[in-house]
This record gives sequence, structure tokens and C-alpha cells, in this order.
Amino acid sequence: MAIPEKDSSVIAPADEAQAANPNTVELDVPVTRGETTITHVTVRKPLSGELRGTSLAELANLDVNALRKVLPRITTPSLTDIEIGRLDPADLLDLGMKVGNFLLKKSAKAEMDASLTA
Repeated sequence: MAIPEKDSSVIAPADEAQAANPNTVELDVPVTRGETTITHVTVRKPLSGELRGTSLAELANLDVNALRKVLPRITTPSLTDIEIGRLDPADLLDLGMKVGNFLLKKSAKAEMDASLTA
């Protein structure tokens, strides 16, 4: 039985574990970088230094300019400022919500989760 060749021009989750990562966003409109297509982006929790040049209030309000500064520092694959500027608004909102969620304390997240399941 022949094994289908993997298309190296599409960047998707490497495995099921990455796809199941709650911080991985499937883009509605994939990003094209040269001949490469990015379909999924994983966002990681930023360190304080990676928030330089923005304010927490701007990030909490999902300010587009603040997200354009921070997302290139915390996404895998790393999106450029220009690529972020060309994202579909729904995809930008989804990525921004991941960033906003990182700003919450664990107790606030637990409280929010409890209120949603009640």
C-alpha cells in the first residue's frame, strides 16, 4: 500500500496532541507565506518582557495594534506583523481571545469556568 506524500507547503499541527491543544487556533482563512500555507497557529502564554510596547489594558480590550505587537512574539509558526494585518477578523479575534485568556489569574479562570457550567 502506497503512503501518500505529505504536502510540505502546508503548515498544520504536527500531531493530534498539538491539534488538541486549547491554544491552537484553526484559521478560517489560511495565511499564505510564499508557497507555504499556514492553517493552524498555536499561541503560548507571553512572558512579561514580551508585552513591552503595549499595555495590559490594550491587550485586555483586544486592541488590534497591541495584538500586532505581541502576536509575532508568541505564535508558532511565528506570524509577522503584515500577516497579522491581513488576517480575517474572525481569526484575529480568536487569537486575541487566547491572549486575553492568558492575562487572567487561575482563580478568575476557575470562577469563569464554574459560572459557565452552572
